[in-house]
Amino acid sequence: MMASSNYQVRLSVQSPRAVVMIRPHCFYPNPDTAEDNAYQKQSISEEKPQVSQRAYQEVTAAAEKLREHQVEVFLYDDEGEATPDSVFPNNWFSTHSGGHIALYPMYSNNRRLERRSDVIEALKQRCYVQDVIDYSGLEQDQIFLEGTGAMVLDHIERVAYTAKSNRANEIALERFCTHFNYEPMAFTTADRNSQSVYHTNVMMSVGTEFAMVGTELISDEPRRQAVVDRLKASGRDVIELSQEQIDQFAGNVLELASPNGRLLALSRTAFNALNELQRKRLQQYVSFVVLDIPTIELAGGSVRCMLAGIHLATR
Repeated sequence: MMASSNYQVRLSVQSPRAVVMIRPHCFYPNPDTAEDNAYQKQSISEEKPQVSQRAYQEVTAAAEKLREHQVEVFLYDDEGEATPDSVFPNNWFSTHSGGHIALYPMYSNNRRLERRSDVIEALKQRCYVQDVIDYSGLEQDQIFLEGTGAMVLDHIERVAYTAKSNRANEIALERFCTHFNYEPMAFTTADRNSQSVYHTNVMMSVGTEFAMVGTELISDEPRRQAVVDRLKASGRDVIELSQEQIDQFAGNVLELASPNGRLLALSRTAFNALNELQRKRLQQYVSFVVLDIPTIELAGGSVRCMLAGIHLATR
């Protein structure tokens, strides 16, 4: 069900005050995505029901903590057994100021089942929606772009930072950027095993006044510098993250807005990975909201992946 709000949501260009979250009933690391997700645990010793129950509890607690900080949470349950990654809704849809929603083409077959018309219809009832642009038909041509996992969007400067991968096709990226008036900024990545980063939002986050970037994962040095320069040109404080910190999901975070100021939602794992200087720099701009989601992180995603930001005006 969609949560009710007793205060008027004022839009923030970069930071949503509302998010969609999906509470899974049958969560487990998705075997269909294991090949190109280096952050996903390949196997776990526990039975699926126990893992699912812990994930369900982690989402419930995370939603409540965000609400305590006056972030509006639209919480939905997924009782299906064929959608183990449904806890990560930011990959299949995004919302944009001006009343726009985008639906995305997904790389894995079972992730395509996560798209839910009831979520979109509820957003239409709750918010002003002008149109829904559906890119999911590109799946038939093996062209994929997994939403704000594949793209990290600078809503202020209108830049779509994108790590090239199986899940971020440049044709789809160009089409999105043309429709939504973003500048595409794509780059190649490689981890210590020469594997591409599967989603840009694992290694990068852009807030209103800062950006967190795993720069050493951008494999082309001139392009790496171009990304850093573009962020600095926007006036942001660029906080560089090491590969070890990226491995602990320190880049998979999301700035949110509340009536009391900007927040940074991140996991306990990510918070612990940041050093004291990085925390102090971030605290100039945001207050930390630390969420405990160790079970969900087994699937290779963290807090940012769990939150589909709502950039729509409420009715």
